[in-house]
Amino acid sequence: MNRERAKIIVRGAVQGVGFRPFVYRLATELALHGCVHNSGEGVFIEVEGSRTFLDEFLRRLGEEMPPLAVVQSLESSFLDPANYSRFEIRESDESGAKTALILPDIATCADCLREVFDSADRRSRYPFTNCTNCGPRFSIIEGLPYDRVATSMRRFRMCAECEREYHDPRDRRFHAQPNACPLCGPKLELWNCEGELLASGDQALERAAEAVRGGQILALKGLGGFQLIVDAADEQSVVRLRERKGREEKPFALMVESRAAAHEICLLSEQEERLLESPAGPIVLLERKPGLSLALGLAPGNPNLGLMLPSTPLHHLLLHSLGRPVVATSGNRSDEPICIDEREAIERLHGIADLFLVHDRPIVRQMDDSIARVMAGREMILRRARGYAPLPFHFREPLPSILALGAHFKNTTALSVGANVFVSQHLGNLETPQAYAAFVKSADDLPRLYQTHPTTIAHDLHPEYLSTKHALELPGKKAPVQHHWAHVAGCMAENEIEAPALGVAWDGTGYGLDGTIWGGEFLLAQSDGSFERVAHLRTFALPGGDRAIQEPRRCALGVLHQIFGDETWKRPEVKAAFASKDIALLRQMLDREIRSPRTSSAGRLFDAAAALIGLRTRTSFEGQAAMELEFAADPAIREAYPFELRETNPIVIDWEPAIRALLSDIERGCPQSALSAKFHNMLSESIVVVAHKVGEPKIVLSGGCWQNRYLLERTIARLREAGFQPYWHQRVPPNDGGIAFGQIAALRALRS
Repeated sequence: MNRERAKIIVRGAVQGVGFRPFVYRLATELALHGCVHNSGEGVFIEVEGSRTFLDEFLRRLGEEMPPLAVVQSLESSFLDPANYSRFEIRESDESGAKTALILPDIATCADCLREVFDSADRRSRYPFTNCTNCGPRFSIIEGLPYDRVATSMRRFRMCAECEREYHDPRDRRFHAQPNACPLCGPKLELWNCEGELLASGDQALERAAEAVRGGQILALKGLGGFQLIVDAADEQSVVRLRERKGREEKPFALMVESRAAAHEICLLSEQEERLLESPAGPIVLLERKPGLSLALGLAPGNPNLGLMLPSTPLHHLLLHSLGRPVVATSGNRSDEPICIDEREAIERLHGIADLFLVHDRPIVRQMDDSIARVMAGREMILRRARGYAPLPFHFREPLPSILALGAHFKNTTALSVGANVFVSQHLGNLETPQAYAAFVKSADDLPRLYQTHPTTIAHDLHPEYLSTKHALELPGKKAPVQHHWAHVAGCMAENEIEAPALGVAWDGTGYGLDGTIWGGEFLLAQSDGSFERVAHLRTFALPGGDRAIQEPRRCALGVLHQIFGDETWKRPEVKAAFASKDIALLRQMLDREIRSPRTSSAGRLFDAAAALIGLRTRTSFEGQAAMELEFAADPAIREAYPFELRETNPIVIDWEPAIRALLSDIERGCPQSALSAKFHNMLSESIVVVAHKVGEPKIVLSGGCWQNRYLLERTIARLREAGFQPYWHQRVPPNDGGIAFGQIAALRALRS
């Protein structure tokens, strides 16, 4: 029997309510071994046994917990077994600073929801209802300790009844810092696009709903920033939103009223259903049902939809009034951070939104919606923000104070405090002045909140990243960390495995130790905290540099030129993809090696394949070509294209035989589904072959390419069949959103 260990951290009102005895009874009933203990952060559980019983334990943990227990967050990860011989309740761990734990913003609890829809309750239809068990946290905190005076709620003086609740230990609003009611709390208003008042209170909400039904675009001030709302079934409204926002084809997320409404739109497993309804309330990527009566422009060419449930009473009231799914996308222009202030929103969203549904509770820090997906039977967080940030990752030993500034894309920052690593919310790409300003604020925010003066500043190797440049301006020792090593070190730390291990870091771009663009790397983690680049994908040129990221046809041209040299310009694929005048310029660039950097990037190789197959020659958002290649693959096909291994140091995986076979199949008219599957399978097989050559049983998969469900699940299956033990991300994003955490993990490895 294959055994696994589930590590579970439960935070909330879970101490002194019989939670540990309940866990003990449940674990012993299922014949699981492990332990449970209280700490300053909540209840820590480790259980190990077969995956079937671990899944049953997690399901029943949520459904059967003691009636007085209230869970604010529950995080689980699957790890290697620790070989427990029994299950036991251990003594409480009182170490660690209890005041240093800031909870994330938490979706509305069932009790508050009942009050909101109870016409006899004093909080009936009040959009800012919350209690100790739900509501805003990280988005309103200005400092520690977490008291009302240190939040943006300090301007709202509680009425006598709210004051009574706040001071009554028997009340679920005891010390609920955002506690408020219609008499004393934040107020709702509807503004026009000039910021002029149109309606207040419940009338504002109903007029906003009426506007959405009428096809207008609503800017709604939510928990961590503005969202743009339109009717998901109104094709014209969706097209208008795309045009105004400058978001040509990137999928829109949907908000639905309930679990039942989600089932009408998408196929949900039990695990996906649990994730959708979790206190974190992320956007969950789900397989859409065919024949939906929703706008075609929601997610063009994508078999999946991103669904979330309402996360605040305001969202619940709006969705209840509408009775239909809505688009709920970030309130920003492309490449900018979301707006958090209503006056700022009037300026920045001018020309996008028709109306603004706002309130007067200030948002201290931006908070996008988190994104998650179930892959290989586990949850994987792809964007870590509302509901998760800034929950810490815990190491066994304390670390020096390290501030990590992450990468340039999908940026997050991270801070080590004792044995905890706190990772900021998703900040996005540092492409605009507004995005860079938000990043600088975050880099200052974590140390200020946790009253820590970092002694070390970790940053990416890339000298032109704005995060690197900012790091060099800060006081403290500078610690550059190679991009792909940060990916691998972070995945190893999350899975609690030590070196040696073979990391497969595949993504779009990362600055290599040799000054070239890496992205198809095999890094052997050494026990002294260093790494060796033992293999990589064969390199090719990117004509036009960064422009090739937006034009996969240029990646394809680079691949063809690597194979065919001067014969490239006679090939029909090139003549079909480029105008004659462009071909002459591109030929000069490649022949003279001008603005044509070489790369080993797996992400760019995916782009090349997508262009050659005819799926996508130009993209309108990051990863679009690779996504369409993934969606095209037929999982029933097990055949793989050939490849060669060059026995050099490092080993080179030569994809030329695969590309030649792909071109031959295209000429023979093979379907795109077969072309894509055989290309994916070739990459999975190359990992297995390299793993055999290196001889390390632990294989760590990290980098943005591992968001590809087909590639991940196929590779995991093949590695297991070949006798290897694969590891991949769960709570830390595999993309560059995990780089900051990985930078700290890499520096920790050097100290071990």
